[in-house]
Amino acid sequence: MEKEKVKILIADDEKEIRDVLTMLLTAEGYEVTAASDGREVVEMADSSVDLYILDVNMPVMSGFAAGAEIRKQFYAPIIFLTAYSGESDKLMGFSAGADDYIVKPFSNTELLIRIKSLLRRSREYALAGQERTDTAVPENELHYKDLVLDLDSQSVRKNEQVIVLTYTEYKILELFLSHPKKIYSLDNIYQSIWEEDAVGDSTIMVHIKNLRKKLGDSSRNPKYIRTAWGKGYYVD
Repeated sequence: MEKEKVKILIADDEKEIRDVLTMLLTAEGYEVTAASDGREVVEMADSSVDLYILDVNMPVMSGFAAGAEIRKQFYAPIIFLTAYSGESDKLMGFSAGADDYIVKPFSNTELLIRIKSLLRRSREYALAGQERTDTAVPENELHYKDLVLDLDSQSVRKNEQVIVLTYTEYKILELFLSHPKKIYSLDNIYQSIWEEDAVGDSTIMVHIKNLRKKLGDSSRNPKYIRTAWGKGYYVD
């Protein structure tokens, strides 16, 4: 039986970019569909899509808005493409549910590496969740103060209220709670989550800022994630 192709849905209002991405990804063996604006990609989104690549600046509905809508129903990885590299722009992207953020112009090699990394991690994530469900262990949870990390459902609760996290945010929190008091540098975190060397940008810092916001935490007076200045982050 022929192995089912990985399905990627791209969205960009520039036809030339859509065509280039379609040719590039098709040549790599992916099944590619394309949308020309944010509203269209939301309408095309479904459970068969394995990964989304969304341009940020699109008419009708921005990539950020489209990503947020997609995240309400689906958990496939989302990569945002944008011309803006500021930390606030990245924070907006990750708040909208992004798993990665690539600044234009970028090389085809960089994009393919990011795609393969995200697909590998999301596949492992799904398989791990299935294995934990099949071999259900009572009370398979991590508890920290008023947080409960459910390892079976891959979810987080605070005072019994579910907090919606992206895959990357969840894995960072799981890393910290699994190893209390251990200080993780940015490189340590990147290698643990991405399983590769850090790319030298502020990606992890933005994820942690966004994670703190969702948890109702503060960098100045932290309840959960603490900063070891010049060293990294930890929970005590």
